[in-house]
Amino acid sequence: MASFDVLVQPFYFDFMMRAFFIAILIAIPTSILSCFLVLKGWSLMGDAVAHAILPGVVIAYLLGFPYVIGAFLAGMLCAVTTGFLSENSRLKEDTIMGVVFSSMFALGIVMMTKIESEVHLDHILFGDILGVSNNDLLLTGFITISSALYFLIKGKDLIVYVFDRHHAKAIGLPIKTLHYCLLSLLSITIVGAFKAVGMILVIAALIAPGAIAHLLTNQFKDMVIISITTSIFCAISGVYLSFFIDSAPAPTIVVMLTITFLIVFLFKSSKITSEKTANSRI
Repeated sequence: MASFDVLVQPFYFDFMMRAFFIAILIAIPTSILSCFLVLKGWSLMGDAVAHAILPGVVIAYLLGFPYVIGAFLAGMLCAVTTGFLSENSRLKEDTIMGVVFSSMFALGIVMMTKIESEVHLDHILFGDILGVSNNDLLLTGFITISSALYFLIKGKDLIVYVFDRHHAKAIGLPIKTLHYCLLSLLSITIVGAFKAVGMILVIAALIAPGAIAHLLTNQFKDMVIISITTSIFCAISGVYLSFFIDSAPAPTIVVMLTITFLIVFLFKSSKITSEKTANSRI
């Protein structure tokens, strides 16, 4: 009985329950979006937008606005600027993303070092999942529901756009609208997550679940289901484990995602090797 009480001890604390809830709320939209980013080859875009929100957060703090407003506007500025430059120059999109996100992140760091604040802006970089409030839960919940509804309504169009842009254009889909809607979803999802896991660690949440699912299946529907399940499992287990090993929950979640990815990768690699060996013998 005593051992059982120890195992359920994290569920006795309100701050831990809020951490569990917000981790699950973050896991859902990031895991769905992760599938699109992995298939689209936009993993670096998630990295770019996540870093680019820093100057927006600092400016919002200086002006007395909510962080989420500054973060969202900065993320959208980064996404729109990247799209505009890639369409109107000979440079490749990954090159432009590297220039834009590194510039905005550097600007945010410079601005952050020049202000004095009672708020620990380091939490924006690495998250403060144990310090989330009920308002944070409501905001993240709203973003999660809105993102999920959009994916349900426009998911098929996005899938066509991601797999074959030219075919999507040929059948009359609004390519530019889908492009910027996907970027908007990316920005708003990062905004919903940065309070808990930080702008740096959110990158793993946007890439790892989709990468893990892509290793396990070639069917998009199954990929989304596996991605969501994996993300939620790693989110819950990461927060739970952090309580007992006295570590920060957000990095622990990322460690769980990394371990899961390595296990799946090794499993698939050994399976492929075995199949090749069997075929060679035949």
